[in-house]
Amino acid sequence: MKKRKSKRIDTKSPDRNTLEDFRALSNQIVLHAQHGLLRIDFLHETSKILLKFSGCDSIEMWLKERGKYYRTEVTHSQKRPFQFGILPSKISRDGKLILDLRIDSSLEQLCMDIVLGQFDPALPFFTKNGSFWTGDAENSLVFQSIKNRKELDNKFFVKGNYRSLALIPVSVENKNIGLLQLKSIFSDYFTKEEVEFYEGVVQTLGIALTHRRTQVELRERVKELTCLYGIAKVVERPDISLNDTLKDIVKLLPPAWLYPKIASARITLDGHFYSSPRFRENGQKQLADIVVNGERRGAVEIVYSKKKLELDEGPFLREERTLINNIAKEVALIVERKQIEQDKMRLQEQIRHADRLATIGQLSAGVAHELNEPLGSILGFSQLIKKYPELSEQAKQDLEKIMKASLHAREVVKKLMLFARQMPPQKTQINLTQVVEEGLYFLESRCAKEGIKVKRLLSTDLPEITADPAQMTQVLVNIVVNAIQAMPNGGNLTIQTKASDQYVLLIVEDTGAGMSKNVMKKIFLPFFTTKEVGQGTGLGLAVVHGIVTSHGGSINVESEVDHGTRFEIQLPKAKPQDSKRGG
Repeated sequence: MKKRKSKRIDTKSPDRNTLEDFRALSNQIVLHAQHGLLRIDFLHETSKILLKFSGCDSIEMWLKERGKYYRTEVTHSQKRPFQFGILPSKISRDGKLILDLRIDSSLEQLCMDIVLGQFDPALPFFTKNGSFWTGDAENSLVFQSIKNRKELDNKFFVKGNYRSLALIPVSVENKNIGLLQLKSIFSDYFTKEEVEFYEGVVQTLGIALTHRRTQVELRERVKELTCLYGIAKVVERPDISLNDTLKDIVKLLPPAWLYPKIASARITLDGHFYSSPRFRENGQKQLADIVVNGERRGAVEIVYSKKKLELDEGPFLREERTLINNIAKEVALIVERKQIEQDKMRLQEQIRHADRLATIGQLSAGVAHELNEPLGSILGFSQLIKKYPELSEQAKQDLEKIMKASLHAREVVKKLMLFARQMPPQKTQINLTQVVEEGLYFLESRCAKEGIKVKRLLSTDLPEITADPAQMTQVLVNIVVNAIQAMPNGGNLTIQTKASDQYVLLIVEDTGAGMSKNVMKKIFLPFFTTKEVGQGTGLGLAVVHGIVTSHGGSINVESEVDHGTRFEIQLPKAKPQDSKRGG
């Protein structure tokens, strides 16, 4: 067969041309390494350089990196000029990464032996540096002499009908990490000197591979640190809400990944979504859960819009798994810190609220004492005058109004004293369900008149509490009356009693007008009311708050405008040592 004219390298007398060829070829390979190309791009460009320089018909490379064998091949074919893939591999008994060949190929077995160094360089067709070459690949005796087999089951077949072949191990720090295959369809295409020349080039290739990997790893670490630094700067900003924090963080994520141009990100937290521009739901995805106090609250996602070849975790690097996990943990810490800040603000507001109530309570107690004496005098003298026999009918009616107003004023004073805790409760052990049943006896008729349906969910085996039954009735009445007034067009009123581990609960829920958050902040303040003038004193819920807190309980209120209100009162269960006598 006629032999193609090739790039001949005469190493017997290394003249200027030979050195210039070597220098030029090496410089091109190193230059691509300095650019920090990704693995697939670097192998593609390097293979094209070698294909052009050598005049071969195929340049194939095997490269062991990150626990995988990557394979590339460049040919003159117009249909598939470049191929890239991952060869199946496994861990051998002695801990080495070896190819897991499914086809009993003599060539592939030979390639694996060369990569693992399992050959005798003294055999024919080998150089002293461990490279194999032949100009007659169809001769099975070549393989037979190498393996020293008595019988040969498979011919030494090279896919593509290549007749000339050079297999050169790629080494880094005296360890084989891959193999360069030069193939030609012509017989006797290579000389020994040319193979030795390419061995020198492959040494440069090994250095370039290491340099490229270092460049890429350095660049990726810089991107990761930039991302984490950016997140830290966002978190440090004062008075930034959690929503704005997550919106800013999600924009920092795509540039930190290997393929930033096709990467998009999304953070999900408690059903809310924060996405980077052009986020796509479908694609190759990497995800890390956001876990706050042991509870999964959401996730951080990175999605590639175009399919990429497998690396460590799909198309993602091992370091990127660490990065996304760290980001998810950082988001969890941000959520925890925000919750702590909100709890702190809520506690401070509760303290201020309690302080205001205490101040108003002291004022109310003083006012109540000052009013009691003149009210008693007005009421007493009115009753005496009413007994005068010569009073006109008009005078009697006026006195009746005076007495009625005095009684109303005295009732207000009584509420003030209850709020200020100036009237000590007569505590005993009571069943809250029984108190509620008795209180509803007087309220159900009014509910029916207003078109309100009452639903009872009262526990029959409720533990006892230590409380003043009259004051508990007042708590129920005040809350139910408020509910009735919130449902002028009728509605549903649910009253429930039940027990938890430490408390007995009274729950009153209506379907009325509800309250805004601003109103809810003020409902326990004395004299605050949303009713028209003359329709309420603004003391009803203040008295409820005073009674419940004086019994060691608490009140929780949930309300939404046009969707009703829910009061939940918690009262501590009676202790065994509590006396059943009045306190």
